[in-house]
Amino acid sequence: MMDNKAAKFLEIQDVHQSFPTAKGEFIALENINLSVKRGEFIALIGHSGCGKSTLLNLIAGLTQPSQGTLICANKEITGPGPERAVVFQNHSLLPWLTCFENVYLAVERVFGTSSGLVGKKAEPKLKLKERTQAALEMVGLTHAMYKRPGEISGGMKQRVGIARALSMEPQVLLLDEPFGALDALTRAKLQDELTQIVAQTQSTVVMVTHDVDEAVFLSDKIVMMTNGPAATIGEILSVELERPRSRVEMAESTAYQYYRKAVIDFLYTRQGHVEKQA
Repeated sequence: MMDNKAAKFLEIQDVHQSFPTAKGEFIALENINLSVKRGEFIALIGHSGCGKSTLLNLIAGLTQPSQGTLICANKEITGPGPERAVVFQNHSLLPWLTCFENVYLAVERVFGTSSGLVGKKAEPKLKLKERTQAALEMVGLTHAMYKRPGEISGGMKQRVGIARALSMEPQVLLLDEPFGALDALTRAKLQDELTQIVAQTQSTVVMVTHDVDEAVFLSDKIVMMTNGPAATIGEILSVELERPRSRVEMAESTAYQYYRKAVIDFLYTRQGHVEKQA
């Protein structure tokens, strides 16, 4: 029997999102209902314009829904919070700071004197530095922590972005196509590393992706969005593949191919008219 508390760790209830335009109201999302269990890895997938990033921004609290409610850990989401960390496709690192300093900024904001913690004492600088180093160690960047973004590769920059998010010890990790701009080999390596990090941190993850194989390889559930405007959840596919997952073994797995085909069928057969019009 499913644990109701776990099932409703992240809850999206009857969410609609619209935006005013010169031509009138644009409805981006409608009737979005989704429950995410604690520690679950969710992939949001769909064609461009289906509102994946809009939904992720709502969960992050960066925007507010036109209608409906979002709840995380029994608290309504009314804005950004340290319990929800976001990693974007653009790493958004400050180029004049080292990798260590970029991560330290987030650590100090959440745990230091600028955190505004109520009823809690700000941690000393030594503890903040330990947290920063631990986050960089988790993503394998101890050797590059004192380099600036211009001195490291694109994949390493994304590792810094992930380290910065993890350093906040978030309950929910939100990923907006974090590997989309990387080459195939770097992307695969970071996917493998992400699975190890999530297993270690037990974070709840919601990830936006366009990549079918990425969605199947990483996730516990794939949330497939219908075409926009007025996009909604068309189908939710549970991916029942044992963890840890081996990329080589998955390539030969009939179950993996079944899930992959199901997603492709949804995107390119049932929702394929977007591609025909492009």
